[in-house]
Amino acid sequence: MIPSTDFIISHISDAITTVNLNGYTKIHSGKVRDTFEKNGKRIIITTDRQSAFDRVLTSVPFKGQILNSVSNFWFNQTEDIVRNHLIANPDPQVSIVRPAKVFPVEFIIRGYMTGSTDTSVWVNYKKGMRKYCGVDLPEGMEKNQKFKIPIITPTTKPETGHDELISPDEIIERNLMTERQWNEVSDYALRIFLRGQEMASKRGLILVDTKFEFGRDIKTGEIMLIDEVLTPDSSRYWLAETYSQRVEAGEEPQSFDKEFLRLWYADNCDPYKDEVLPNAPVELVAKLAQKYIAAYEMITGTDFECTVGGITRIQKNLDDYFLKG
Repeated sequence: MIPSTDFIISHISDAITTVNLNGYTKIHSGKVRDTFEKNGKRIIITTDRQSAFDRVLTSVPFKGQILNSVSNFWFNQTEDIVRNHLIANPDPQVSIVRPAKVFPVEFIIRGYMTGSTDTSVWVNYKKGMRKYCGVDLPEGMEKNQKFKIPIITPTTKPETGHDELISPDEIIERNLMTERQWNEVSDYALRIFLRGQEMASKRGLILVDTKFEFGRDIKTGEIMLIDEVLTPDSSRYWLAETYSQRVEAGEEPQSFDKEFLRLWYADNCDPYKDEVLPNAPVELVAKLAQKYIAAYEMITGTDFECTVGGITRIQKNLDDYFLKG
C-alpha cells in the first residue's frame, strides 16, 4: 500500500544522503551508491540521493530501499541465466557482493524506438542515423514504436566521463572486451531483458529499455551480472493498459516519470550553474517517493514495507552481519 504524503514527509529527515560508517572502509562514492569494504567483502549501500543535471538535487525517503530491493528481486529471478554478484542483504539498503573487475561497457537494451537524450536511439534516428551502435535501423519507424527484436546499443565512458555510443566492432578493436566476451555477455543481457519483459507484462507493465553492467569475479574470473538490475532508475517502464491509446493519440506513454522534479529545479534556479540549489518542496519529494513505491509494487507484485531508522539502522545491521561471520 502506498503510504500517505504526511507519513513520507515525517521521514524526510531519515533520508540518507551521506554515508559514514564506523569500522568500514569507503572505497567509492557514486551518484547513488556508496561502496565500502570490510574483511575482504564488498559492501554496497544504496542511498536516497536523487541526481539530475550531473548533481544531487535532493534525497527521497525510502528510495534506496526500493532500488536495492528491486535489484535483488531481479537478481533472484535471473540467476538461472547468469551468475550475479549478490551474496547477502543484511539491510534493505545494503548488499554484500563479490568484488568484480568491471567491463568498461554498459549494455543498453532497447525494446522501443524512444528517448530524449543525445545518445538515445530516437534522437539519433530523427537526425537521419540508420546505423546505430552497429545496428541497422529500418526506415519508417515512429517514436515509441516497438522493435521487432530488442536491440543492444552499448556505450562506454571515455576520459570525458560522458556516455559514448560504441559498436561491438569498436569494443573489440579497442580491447574493451574480447569477441568471445562480447558474444557471451550480450547473449546474457538479451536473455535477461526478455525475461524482464515477460514478467513485466504480467504486471501490466512494458519494459521499454534498460542498462546492464557486467564484470568478472576477481577470484574466479567468472562473468557476473553486477550493479543494479531493471530498477526504475536504470530502466524505462510504461503502463501497458494505456500504451496503444496514447501512442495513437500522439501522446507519450504513461510511465513512472520523475521529470516533474527536474522541471521544478529548472524553473526555480539554474541547476547547472548555481553553486547552492534551493530545497525542493517537501510535497514534491513525497510525491516522488510515492512514485518509486508504486513502481516497486507493480514490478515485484508485492507490497512495499517502509523500514525506518536511517544510518543508525544500517550500522547496526551491518555490525550484526559481520559479528555472525
